[in-house]
Amino acid sequence: MRRLAASFCLAVLAAFGPVPATAQDAVRLAAPQSLVQTGLMEYVLPRFSLKTGVRVEIVAPDAKADLALTNQSAGTPVFRGPGATWSLMRVGEGHEDAARFAEWLSGEIGLRTVTSYEVDGTALFTPPPVKEQKVVEASFDGDAVLGRKLSGDLCGRCHTVTEDDRMSDIGSTPSFFVLRAMPDWGRRFQSFYALNPHPAFTQVDEVTPPFPMDRPSPIIPVEMTLDDLDAILAYVSALTPADLGAPIQHQ
Repeated sequence: MRRLAASFCLAVLAAFGPVPATAQDAVRLAAPQSLVQTGLMEYVLPRFSLKTGVRVEIVAPDAKADLALTNQSAGTPVFRGPGATWSLMRVGEGHEDAARFAEWLSGEIGLRTVTSYEVDGTALFTPPPVKEQKVVEASFDGDAVLGRKLSGDLCGRCHTVTEDDRMSDIGSTPSFFVLRAMPDWGRRFQSFYALNPHPAFTQVDEVTPPFPMDRPSPIIPVEMTLDDLDAILAYVSALTPADLGAPIQHQ
């Protein structure tokens, strides 16, 4: 009887083949001994594994790996200390969990875990230095003279667009001078047709869809091209921003 059962099992295995393993190998993380000796990896890696079920194995810098922590300039900076900025870089291919660990370590939760590690009550690691971003002043090269005319023709029904028509606007709408004083004025003007109430009566050629048949424009539509908008932006960029005063101070 036992022989029959064994023969049956062998027949099943022969028919269907071996059952593939479902667990994936550990993510191999190369790290220098100087970093390992701080104890950070013993603190961080079990916490990631506990949350995700993904194992991360530390290997030597010259061993085959999926990811590497290095104090060189390559890679994405993930934390700093002691005395170095540590970056994470992808060095292998094909391990789907490596990207998951990289995203976790370079994200908010991973950074919070790293910076919470202490030795004798002293935190050894801090966030990586933030690179200064060069602010590029936006430039608009449209026809500013045409932009002044278009602003009056298309926008002057609601907004004050020049010094000469300050009393002809709708009191509840900001003037171009007030809008120009806002830090994000360029974005506001570039996408104005998508900001209420403009979609109800504005058509930008090859950009906005036609008005629905059952919801026509409630007023004479504002119709323009992207070249017209470029001209208006060039005009507005040259305006002197309104003085909005000091920001309100809250107690």
